[in-house]
This record gives sequence, C-alpha cells and structure tokens, in this order.
Amino acid sequence: MSTQIKFTRINNDTNGNPRYVCHFLNLLTEIESNNYDISVSEQYNTALQRAKKIGGKKFHNKQYGGGIVFQSYNISETEKDIQNLLK
Repeated sequence: MSTQIKFTRINNDTNGNPRYVCHFLNLLTEIESNNYDISVSEQYNTALQRAKKIGGKKFHNKQYGGGIVFQSYNISETEKDIQNLLK
C-alpha cells in the first residue's frame, strides 16, 4: 500500500514542538477499514493502539473528528512508520 497520508498541521504543543494530525482510517489496513462487522469505535481503538506504538495520541478537538496526532519534526518518517505498522 503506497498511498500518501494527508496530514494537517495543527498548533505546536506547549514546548513548541510541531504537531500533525491524520484521520484514524489511515492507520487501518484495507481489510479492516472495509469490514462492516467491526464498529467504528472498535476501528478507532485499533488505529489508536497502533498509533501509540510510534508516539501517536488521540486528538481531543472538535476541529478534526477521528483524528490521531503525532509530534514530529520529520513527517515523512512518521508516514513511513505508519506504513510499516500496516505491513
């Protein structure tokens, strides 16, 4: 799977580190995201568990529903890490 993940730049954290948010569906395999027997909340929890392995956190904000936030100075490396999680 070589699709590019769309990240949205959000405000820096309190220490000035850059943060980016992406939709949780980017952290699911194609089979998981197309399986309608699994509820959306279960899919979100699966994606969140994967994201936490590489430093991702739940994004608590109305501006971006279903978001997972990453603190990163190199977003292309973060994207590669996500792709490696899905293999």
